[in-house]
Amino acid sequence: MPAPDPNSKPRLAAGCRWAEANGSERMLMFPEGALRLQGTGREILERCDGQRSVQQIVDEMQAQYKTGESGRIEQEVSKFLESLQQKRIVDF
Repeated sequence: MPAPDPNSKPRLAAGCRWAEANGSERMLMFPEGALRLQGTGREILERCDGQRSVQQIVDEMQAQYKTGESGRIEQEVSKFLESLQQKRIVDF
């Protein structure tokens, strides 16, 4: 699959939803299982609301992690979203 278009607006795929686990933790439930995401992975996926574009998510992550290399952040967000799309967790 090609990298996501910067203007596409990722969202959770049909059948995927957030669920609370152990009080303050959140898990992503999907038809084949569940994921417990932490750190930047969770931050990226929480921004996949169908309103923000991939570029907006990258910009927000770059603003949050100012010490990170902007090109690397863009590449990592793109790779992460691409892998979630392959697993049918995220749609564009």
